[in-house]
Amino acid sequence: MEKMTKRTKRILGFLLGVLLVIIIAFPLFVANMAVNMVVNPNRDTSHNPEKAYAQLFEELPEAQAWVEDMRSRNVLRDTFIIANDGRRLHAVYAPADVPTDKTAFIIHGWTDSAIRMMRYGYMFHHDLGYNMFLPDLNGHGLSEGKYAQMGWLDRLDVIEWLEVANDIFAPTDSLGNKIGDTQMVIHGTSMGAATAMCVSGEPQKSFVKAYIEDCGYTSVFDEVSGDQHEQSLMQLVIPLASWWCGILHGWTFKEASPLNMVRKSNQPMFFIHGDKDTFVPTWMVHPLFEAKPEPKEIWLAPNSEHARSYFDHKVEYTHRVQNFLKKYIM
Repeated sequence: MEKMTKRTKRILGFLLGVLLVIIIAFPLFVANMAVNMVVNPNRDTSHNPEKAYAQLFEELPEAQAWVEDMRSRNVLRDTFIIANDGRRLHAVYAPADVPTDKTAFIIHGWTDSAIRMMRYGYMFHHDLGYNMFLPDLNGHGLSEGKYAQMGWLDRLDVIEWLEVANDIFAPTDSLGNKIGDTQMVIHGTSMGAATAMCVSGEPQKSFVKAYIEDCGYTSVFDEVSGDQHEQSLMQLVIPLASWWCGILHGWTFKEASPLNMVRKSNQPMFFIHGDKDTFVPTWMVHPLFEAKPEPKEIWLAPNSEHARSYFDHKVEYTHRVQNFLKKYIM
């Protein structure tokens, strides 16, 4: 009987150990899946310029002749920088047809690329006569880096890029010497909008005059948590996933908070959000707008889903952007 008792205790101890491992490992496994979904999405089109251009022309057919014209004149160009950690980062740019210091710095969203963001480049460059500069964020397009940074660490790369864009488009004298700075607007969509808002909370470059954020999120934590009125297993795991992201990638879902950054921003900002957005839910624009000090404006695009406001309302979108910017960029 004593041997059976010891044997039973060993079995029970083993089973309890296995159960304990499962209790600890399963939530961490789910948390790791959540982190991987956020930072390592499918970016096949983003990494393939031909596919990216094909999608751009499908979404905005009028952009094809515009791109081909710029290519024929060799004004659509690539540029690269080496980040402090050794990553090679890529951007595309083009000067306006009529020389100007007005410059649009355009930031793409999650799984997207600089090329596909040329849909907004078309508006700024073709319709409004701006220079355009479009970076590929970390791990997107032709930029190195394995993981998406959801705008948080991307803000540091963008701050480096801003100086590059300003140097390219700054006015010069007849000898090519710089005699001033650009007048720059930073425009971002979705994760690009989150990046723009994160940049807005940092010390500002004197040449950055305004921001336009289109369908950005309040924080990565809020975005990953989903519907704020529903409970799910994923929502229960999000705090653990946020902590795990900090261990793996050096930033947490709560830390990556455009909401906290816009509170520190004093530059003019135009908030745009589709009123039928469920991917980055429309409700997020309201706390963002309220947190941002003046000057600021907001437009809810009627019946538009995520990142569709421009496509659904091209004329009105362009008109509203133009009217906003003429107050700050002369």
